[in-house]
Amino acid sequence: MFKIKVLIAALAVLMLGTPAYAEPTTPITYNAGTTATRYTGLAFDTCTAPTLAQLTAWKASPYRAIGIYVGGVNRTCAQPQLTPAWVSGATAMGWRLVPIYLGLQAPCGTRRYKMSTTSSNREAVREADDAVAKAKALGLLPGGAIYNDMENYDRTNTVCRNAVLHYLSAWTKELHLQRYVSGIYANLSSGALDLAAAYNSTSYARPDALWIARWDGNSALTGWAGVPNTFWAVGQRGKQYKGDHAESYGGVTLNIDNDRFDAPVASVVYRYTVRTTVYSYSGPSTAYPIRSTIPANTSLRLVCQTFGPKIGTTTVWDKLVEGTYVTDYYVRTPNKTGYSAPLPGCAFPFQTTVNGLSRRHGPGTAYTAYPGTLPIGSLAWVTCQAPGSKVGTTAVWDRLTDGSWVTDYYVATASNTTYSVPIRRC
Repeated sequence: MFKIKVLIAALAVLMLGTPAYAEPTTPITYNAGTTATRYTGLAFDTCTAPTLAQLTAWKASPYRAIGIYVGGVNRTCAQPQLTPAWVSGATAMGWRLVPIYLGLQAPCGTRRYKMSTTSSNREAVREADDAVAKAKALGLLPGGAIYNDMENYDRTNTVCRNAVLHYLSAWTKELHLQRYVSGIYANLSSGALDLAAAYNSTSYARPDALWIARWDGNSALTGWAGVPNTFWAVGQRGKQYKGDHAESYGGVTLNIDNDRFDAPVASVVYRYTVRTTVYSYSGPSTAYPIRSTIPANTSLRLVCQTFGPKIGTTTVWDKLVEGTYVTDYYVRTPNKTGYSAPLPGCAFPFQTTVNGLSRRHGPGTAYTAYPGTLPIGSLAWVTCQAPGSKVGTTAVWDRLTDGSWVTDYYVATASNTTYSVPIRRC
């Protein structure tokens, strides 16, 4: 099955004319009606997901994201709360979700179920498929991240270390084929060091995000011993900095681990109704073709918000899970002039393929550069694409979420010559 999927992916590359990316950067193509979601701030994880009532009480806490164990053979805690209704309720409150998959562990690890030393890549493909199935069953959309939980192991054991790296590489490639962002949770003294050592290796696919465990009470997302700050540098890091203790908010006590994130998390649907009959368009503007007529008071399934021509008091447009757009002016979101939390901004992250990529103030090399450059393997969080000066084989430029521009030639989008579906035009 693994070889068949690799062959299918290779044929798709040839048929679509996409660049033949190989390790460490592997391609990812997103669905039209999805987005990636980036969370920056404090988070917590706990073995069994709390009830919605407990999460309501914990809105008094400094945390706004929670790690949830969605599956895996080594998951030990029951999860009676993890249902689509719970996901909808939690995310409607503003909670971001960090999906965790506790699958097969290192052959030299301490968990009960271990990967093979000879076929860990095939096992990883099966587990990535299972993680995706479980995520989809909960309503966690493609475009979001899933984190593989690789617990501590003896990294001096070469056979064991190689099995882990092959497993995590295959996990990343399969998640990309399934259109999810690949995250890895690993101990700073084992898995994180091995992933850092293999960061630029052509033998392994590089994960999109790294979440480390280091219980030193320091929540900093830089200065990790053995992991250079230029690795996983742009919205790609999380740290679990304190483990297994009780905290209380709103009269509710939970046993948690403390985390800080600036990284991809789950993407979900948010439901809001329209105030009047509206049209949906194929893009965020009335200049695009009309795709449907939506009656007043219809419940819409929104995934993110982006910008477009001003309608009424707002330039905000809402993207539906069907991949179409409606003006936010007629939708009962909280803000009628700007973006509305907890809806994320529409963006698709792709790894950069060159070191020192310049960010410009416009779509071309003639525009002045921003201070600093993007390291290789960092995420370009792309909001839209536009024509600009030609670099390499393409004149396409990518606008990032911070308003800067980079040439698409050095970003692992679907094409090195033209626009990439489903990224919108600027």
